[in-house]
Amino acid sequence: MFDPASRYAGLETATLVTPDGEVRYVRRRFLPPPPPEAEVLAEHTVVAGDRLDVITARYLGDPLQFWRVCDAHPVLHPGELTDEVGERIRIALPRL
Repeated sequence: MFDPASRYAGLETATLVTPDGEVRYVRRRFLPPPPPEAEVLAEHTVVAGDRLDVITARYLGDPLQFWRVCDAHPVLHPGELTDEVGERIRIALPRL
């Protein structure tokens, strides 16, 4: 259902039966614990105008892998990672 590199790849699907028919959906994705320091590839210091997709492309070679960077931080919205100039973002090694 999803690209193998997607954060949703491998998640179980379920079906909800309603009076109007069936709805298929992907079960909830639980975030893994942030990686230990040993799994950190790099740290990036945020500068004005930084975008998470560009940062991810630079360090991981794929802008669509931004979710891996998000998983390494306790934020609710990805934009929080680049809101403040001078913040340090951990770039975690992709988990296989």
